[in-house]
Amino acid sequence: MIRIFFLFLALASILNAEAVTIPTMNFALSSPDTPEQLVSSLNVLVVLTLLFLAPSMILVMTTFTRFVIVFGFLRQALGTQQVPPTQLLVMLAMILTFFVMEPIGKEAYEVGIKPYIEEKIGYEEAFDNTTLPFKNFMVRNTREKDLALFFRIRKMENPATVADVPLSVIIPAFVISELKTAFEIGFLLFLPFLVIDMVVASILMSMGMMMLPPVMISLPFKILVFVLIDGWNLLIGNLIATIK
Repeated sequence: MIRIFFLFLALASILNAEAVTIPTMNFALSSPDTPEQLVSSLNVLVVLTLLFLAPSMILVMTTFTRFVIVFGFLRQALGTQQVPPTQLLVMLAMILTFFVMEPIGKEAYEVGIKPYIEEKIGYEEAFDNTTLPFKNFMVRNTREKDLALFFRIRKMENPATVADVPLSVIIPAFVISELKTAFEIGFLLFLPFLVIDMVVASILMSMGMMMLPPVMISLPFKILVFVLIDGWNLLIGNLIATIK
C-alpha cells in the first residue's frame, strides 16, 4: 500500500507538478508564550497520567483487591489447580467491582465531573467533589486502626471530616484493611475444605492406603459439597454483604 501511494504521488507530480503539494509535519517543542498555554499543557499531562494510572487506581480504591484475593483462596482451598482459570477469576472480580462501585462512580460524576464539563465549577473544586464519594466509601471500609497508623506516620492531626483526609493517607489504609478482610474470609473458606481433607486422610491411613495422595480422593468430595451448597451464590452474596 505504501509503494502504491508513493507511485501515485510520483505520477501526479509528473502530470501536474504545481497542483501536488506534500504535507509536512513539525514536531518541534517550544516554550509556552502565555500562562494559559502552560495550564493547557499541564492539564493534558495530568489526563494522560491518570489514564496511565487508571488500572492501578482500580486496584487500590475499589473492592477489586478483596474479590480477587478471596477467589484465589477459594481455588487453593478446593485444590483445583488452574480451575477456574486466573483470567476468569480476574474478570469476575472486575464485574463485581463494577457492580459495587457503579453508584459511587455515578455520584462522583454528578457532583464533580458533570458540573466541571458544564463550566459551573473550577478544576480544584471538581477534583475535590469527584474524590469525595470515593473517600466516603474507603473510610467506611477502612479500620480506624489502619487509618490512625498512617496519620501517626505522617505526624498529622486527626481530620475533622472525611473531606479533610488526604488520598495519600486513606488509600494505603484502605488497601491494608482490604487485605486483612480478604485474608479473614479466605481463612473461613479454608476450614470446611480442610476438614474434608483431614477426614479423607484419616480414612486412607486407617485402610493402610498411605501411598495414595489424599487430595485425589478429597477433591471430588470438596467439589460436590461446594456445588450442593450453591457455593458461588453463597460466597458472592456474603462478599457483597460485607461491603459497607
